[in-house]
Amino acid sequence: MYGYLAITRPVNSIVAGLAGVLGYLIATGTIVPESIILFGIVALITAAGNVVNDYCDAGIDAVNRPERPIPAGTVSRHGARLYAAVLFVAGNLLALVTNPFCLAFALFNSALLVLYAVRLKATPLFGNLAVAYLSASIFLFGGAFAGTEGLLSNLPVAGVTLLAMTAREILKDAEDIEGDRIGGARTLPMIIGVPRSVTLAFAFTLAAVFLSMLPVFRWWGLPYLAAIGLLDAGMLYRSLKVRGCATPACVRLSGVTTTLKEGMFLSLLIFTIAALLS
Repeated sequence: MYGYLAITRPVNSIVAGLAGVLGYLIATGTIVPESIILFGIVALITAAGNVVNDYCDAGIDAVNRPERPIPAGTVSRHGARLYAAVLFVAGNLLALVTNPFCLAFALFNSALLVLYAVRLKATPLFGNLAVAYLSASIFLFGGAFAGTEGLLSNLPVAGVTLLAMTAREILKDAEDIEGDRIGGARTLPMIIGVPRSVTLAFAFTLAAVFLSMLPVFRWWGLPYLAAIGLLDAGMLYRSLKVRGCATPACVRLSGVTTTLKEGMFLSLLIFTIAALLS
C-alpha cells in the first residue's frame, strides 16, 4: 500500500487540493463547508496525473530514480494504469455534484494531464505552457465553484500564475539541459540556447509583474498596490542575477527558480489577504 500512496505524491496532491479551496476564497472572500468538495476533486485528479506521469516515465526512472514505486517494484505498470483510471473517475464523478463550469475544468484537465505525460512533456514550450495552465486553472476551478462571477474574478490571479509559472518552467528546463539531453528530451533551451531562454523567461516574469499591478482585481487600491509593488520589486531585483547567464550551472546558481516559487507563494498570500479584507 505504501507504493500506491507514494506514487500519488500525496503532499503535492494535498497542496493542489488546498489551492482549489484557496481559489474559492480569493473569488468570494469567504469559505463555505461545501468547498471541501473542491479539495477532493483537485487532489484526486492531481494524484491521478502523478500516477500517469510515473507510468509514462517508468523507463527513465529505472535509470535516474530507481527508488520510485514502479522501478522499485512496489507498484506494477498494470496496477499504476488501473489506479490512475480509478482516481480520474473518482475525481470527475465528484465533480458531477458541482456545476457545469467545474465539471468542464475537471474533464479537460484530466485529459490534458494524460496528454502531457504521453506527448506534451517532450514538446518544447507546449509542455511548459501545459504545466503553467494546469497550475493556473486550479484558481479558475475554485472560482468557478461560485459561478460565472467567481470564475471571471479569478482570471487576473490565474493570469499572473500562468505567466510566472511559464517563466519558471522555462528556467527549470535551462537548469536541466544536461540531464534532459541524456534522457532524450528536447526542451526549448536546448533549441534556442540558455541566453535566449533566460530573456524569454524574464519577459514572462515582467508580464506577470505588470498584470499584478493593473486595476483588474476587485481589491485593487493603495494597500494592495503597496504590498504587491514591494513584492514585485524584490522579486525582480533577485531575478536580475540570472541576466547574462549562458550555462545551466549559472542558472542554477542564480537561484531564480526558487525566487519565482517564493514570489508566487507570497503573491497568493497577498491576494488571499486582500480578498478577505475587501
